[in-house]
Amino acid sequence: MTSAIPGPAIPERPALEGLEQKWSADWEQAGVYRFDRAAALEAGRAALYSIDTPPPTASGSLHIGHVFSYTHMDLAARFQRMRGKHLFYPMGWDDNGLPTERRVQNYYGVRCDPSLPYVADFTPPHHGDGSGKPADQVPVSRRNFIELCERLTEEDEVQFEDLWRALGLSVDWSLTYRTIGAEAQRAAQRGFLRNLARGEAYQADAPSLWDVTFRSAVAQAELEDRDQPGAYHRVAFHAADGSPVFIETTRPELLPACVALVAHPDDERYQALFGTTVTTPLFGVEVPVVAHHLAQQDKGSGIAMICTWGDLTDVIWWRELDLPARAVIGLDGRLVAEAPAAELFTDAGRAVYAELAGKTVFSAKQRIVELLGEAGELEGAPKPIQHPVKFYEKGDRPLEIVSTRQWYISNGARDEALRDRLIEAGRAIGFHPEHMRVRYENWVGGLTGDWLISRQRFFGVPIPVWYPLDAAGEALREQPIVPGEHLLPVDPASDPAPGYDEAQRGQPNGFVGELDIMDTWATSSLTPQIAGGWETDPELFGLVFPYSLRSQGQDIIRTWLFSTVLRAQLEHHEVPWADAGISGFIVDPDRKKMSKSKGNVVTPGALLQEHGSDAVRYWAASSRLGTDAAFDPQNPKTMKIGRRLAIKVLNAAKFVYSFPGEPGAVTAPLDVDMLAELAVVVREATHAYDQYDHARALEVTEQFFWTFCDDYLELVKERAYAGDASAVTALRTALDVLLRLLAPVISFATEEVWSWTHEGSIHTAAWPVLDAEAPRGLLPAVSAALIGIRRAKTDAKASQKTPVRSATIAGPAILAEAADDLRAVGRIAQLSFTGADEIAITAIDLDESAA
Repeated sequence: MTSAIPGPAIPERPALEGLEQKWSADWEQAGVYRFDRAAALEAGRAALYSIDTPPPTASGSLHIGHVFSYTHMDLAARFQRMRGKHLFYPMGWDDNGLPTERRVQNYYGVRCDPSLPYVADFTPPHHGDGSGKPADQVPVSRRNFIELCERLTEEDEVQFEDLWRALGLSVDWSLTYRTIGAEAQRAAQRGFLRNLARGEAYQADAPSLWDVTFRSAVAQAELEDRDQPGAYHRVAFHAADGSPVFIETTRPELLPACVALVAHPDDERYQALFGTTVTTPLFGVEVPVVAHHLAQQDKGSGIAMICTWGDLTDVIWWRELDLPARAVIGLDGRLVAEAPAAELFTDAGRAVYAELAGKTVFSAKQRIVELLGEAGELEGAPKPIQHPVKFYEKGDRPLEIVSTRQWYISNGARDEALRDRLIEAGRAIGFHPEHMRVRYENWVGGLTGDWLISRQRFFGVPIPVWYPLDAAGEALREQPIVPGEHLLPVDPASDPAPGYDEAQRGQPNGFVGELDIMDTWATSSLTPQIAGGWETDPELFGLVFPYSLRSQGQDIIRTWLFSTVLRAQLEHHEVPWADAGISGFIVDPDRKKMSKSKGNVVTPGALLQEHGSDAVRYWAASSRLGTDAAFDPQNPKTMKIGRRLAIKVLNAAKFVYSFPGEPGAVTAPLDVDMLAELAVVVREATHAYDQYDHARALEVTEQFFWTFCDDYLELVKERAYAGDASAVTALRTALDVLLRLLAPVISFATEEVWSWTHEGSIHTAAWPVLDAEAPRGLLPAVSAALIGIRRAKTDAKASQKTPVRSATIAGPAILAEAADDLRAVGRIAQLSFTGADEIAITAIDLDESAA
């Protein structure tokens, strides 16, 4: 009899604990996931799989939703690597933008004041200890503030990387980039300059959605509606004959900004008023009554006031009806000191406005409602309502609309040909799941304005332009000065304009630098270019672009996915990737999306420690792309199932490797049929992964694995203990295949088991291929018979070890081919079979005296 596989490498008691640290370090040291550029170039593009990895926002902490979607991406990466592809799989950090600045303000207790000088070796008031209030934040120079942003994001990025390594993401960490790094700034500024040169980037004075907390403009893609309490106020305007004309508004504080009343052109109630004027209450300004099809006859009184600007519909009316602009809300969210067109107010109106100036929107609304009531211009009590209000997705105060000069990039909203190109580009991308394509197309079709990319903040990629000053020191903004691409990256706030020296900054006939930075998406939309070395490494870029996969969440289809497609179309005239894998949301037990704003976010660190990374990966892999997954941290059932699977892999492998014997031919009918069934599983799992259906691949693999452990292993163990070559070879072959099928999901346990008997990593081993004839149905038939024998013993309240004097099994004739294995596992002395379509134990005689 031959011996078992040598065992020094096999632990006496295999355990999951410590595998993450052990194998993460080993993978890094051995360069298991390192991109081999030379080999990839030699193999050619067809042998490459490149991933446009989402750079997570490096401010605060990752949450369970990140783990969910990034695991989905990693499953595809690991599968493709085992299929023999060379993986280009970088990681980026999205470390610029409003969320980072806000975190720095709160963490260090500072706020940026660009007028202040730089202080060397500045020490902030506190370091994330919760002390201090926003009102106590210390003003610091722009340079000091940016240094603090860089310091904190670097600390956050170290923690994020540690978590990703613990989760087992198989990225090449040597390819890591930062969206605030020099290469990213160079790419973003180059892209902008080329947009500008082609006429795709432009400046305009226009009504802009404005976040008064962040003091910055906000793009359409960053909006979200939140239901907020409000009230309709029935306010009286007065016609020329003195008769009241009642409007109903939720924003009476905008009365001083009113420029017209509007009703639907078919509304018979107001036909006589069209073309006339009415007088505003309190301020006494004559405004025209106009007609427009967007006015809703069945809303309120059917006639509304147009203010510049209360909402986006006001903007449409203002633009299409060519009305004047009289904005009264400032960039700080308070009513401005001097109202536009205040000369049109009555003396009493000017006195009213003087009282309102400087008040917040909330306070101004309260006071103006009081004044309307006192003047008898308010009919009835306000009617409370709940209505959707526009917010910046990361903000906590309603947006206002103010007039500002901003930079835009054409996105198809006003260019039908470009819009059609973007729709066609979307159709050239494989969306997984397919229905997510509709969200992209709906977004493109519903665009109402070009992409506003400028932000009035500090930590981000500077917009690379300066403006000449005339002899009077006025900026000539229609004549921007741009740098050559060889000078990038530049910071116009600190670098002099080309052809000028720093002494000419702000001086007549000198220059002034653009102070705005780019929206974070204006950089993130170029992640394929940044990671791939666009224009700096043509060889690499030509190899990896267009990428194979973009993996991301469904909530950023309108932002990251769309903007990346847009930039690729404008610059390269092609799609940025072949496929887009879209993950669903994580929802809480009440089916509400988990988000920081709702306060129901679960951070993954504790889950990884408690359940193990393989269990968390299993939980993520169990959900199909595009499907929302409910998660209850108090009852993480699926993670517990995943942990049980990983433990079973360790123990089952140790058991299989304990059998003596050398490899030989697989001849026993049950062994042959088991491998045939496994070959079907391999084909189904492979097809599922090819279709980005990792959940199906896991489902068929796991189902077979438990049949293998619970049924087949029990059925053949007596033969295996005896060193039967067919059983031992079939067991080892099946285990070898199952380990590779499970490797993308339970990456640590499978690597551990693989190391017991193989050189090298399982994650660079070949994806399994099993050539076998079609299964004959013997394994499922014998499994069903085994279940029947077990049930019969259980029903008799006997131990499973109880011997059986005799048993008769009804079923197909094929069962007889595994008679010896059934006798052994059931401890059956005499076994007979009768023909039947359904498998059943028709007679059994237990020998309980010998149990």
